[in-house]
Amino acid sequence: MSNIRKQILADFIEEVWNQGDLDAAARYLAPTYLIAHDPGDAWHGRTLDPAQFRARLAQARAPFPDQRFETVEMIAGDDAVVMTWFWTATHSGEVAGYPATGRKISMSGATVYRFDAENRITGHWQIKDALGVFQQLSRAGA
Repeated sequence: MSNIRKQILADFIEEVWNQGDLDAAARYLAPTYLIAHDPGDAWHGRTLDPAQFRARLAQARAPFPDQRFETVEMIAGDDAVVMTWFWTATHSGEVAGYPATGRKISMSGATVYRFDAENRITGHWQIKDALGVFQQLSRAGA
């Protein structure tokens, strides 16, 4: 089961987050998706339906359309897969008051993705270096 969930997560990250396929999300997600912990994310603490998840994805990708998650490691448990990652993107649109700079930025983080009995993703708990992103955006504008 753990290898199946790792592959599902790898496919989800590639198709949905890296390629930005809004419709592909429906193949991977449960009917509700809980963002249990993601400080700084506008959707933090919310339970999303599929339409809300697509809106979140579109909003997150808009300033960084070429964003890419590189998986460092995946560790699977009973109902979860932990993924450590590096993220890179070009700052192509306004985010948090910072106008587009065209500069490459990066961050790292770790995300725990929860799965249901049907191997659908039900939500996540995430930590990330958001401060590092804002420092890069501040330098980019200087």
